[in-house]
Amino acid sequence: MTWIALPAETVNEDSIMKVLIILAHAEPQSMNGAMYNTAIDTLQAAGHEVKTSDLYAMQFNPASDRRNFTGIKNESFFKQQQEELHATATNGFAADVEQELQKVEWCDLMIWQFPLWWFSVPGILKGWVDRVFVMGRVYGMGKIYEQGGFAGKKALLSLTTGGSDDNYQPEGLQGNINNILKPIHRGMLQFTGFTVLQPQIVYGPARKSPEEREQELVQWQKRLQNIFAEAPAEVGRY
Repeated sequence: MTWIALPAETVNEDSIMKVLIILAHAEPQSMNGAMYNTAIDTLQAAGHEVKTSDLYAMQFNPASDRRNFTGIKNESFFKQQQEELHATATNGFAADVEQELQKVEWCDLMIWQFPLWWFSVPGILKGWVDRVFVMGRVYGMGKIYEQGGFAGKKALLSLTTGGSDDNYQPEGLQGNINNILKPIHRGMLQFTGFTVLQPQIVYGPARKSPEEREQELVQWQKRLQNIFAEAPAEVGRY
């Protein structure tokens, strides 16, 4: 899938931002793949630094267990949070976990690109959260919400749905999309300190014409050119 390039809005050196984009889709030619590539190209053209995690291409292991760590404090009984605290104190995270942790710690803005599956993120992305959002280094001991380990960073969900937008309205078949996304916005992102931006949603891309899909990419590109000036979304508590 191609997209229409717009003139890049360059930034001065003081305005250069660091962006981490995480893709959770197995097909590079999908709408998610096109949105992922559009984001990379647009942000880099504007002078920002971009790092990526293409989880399927990386064959990222979503299973969270003893393999998260280079050493185990309690060999007889595995308690993940206890081991995360131990690994935080001893620099004992496995290489794949440490690499992803460093990417998130590096970025100013994190974008998740994914299809909405079963009212949530795909399993590979949820597993990434399970392994990377670790107690001690990211949250715990008072480090939650505004004091979370990722405080000062922004996060944005960019996603596609199977149904059309009318299905995701308050009175629609699936219900309010903001309520559907709240466990991610509040329970994963705000909990660890992120400031959440409004989601970027393409409703039912499989039902759209090629021209309509191209227009969605153009709108995404336009938004990204001013993304760092956006106000936070109103998520609210449960």
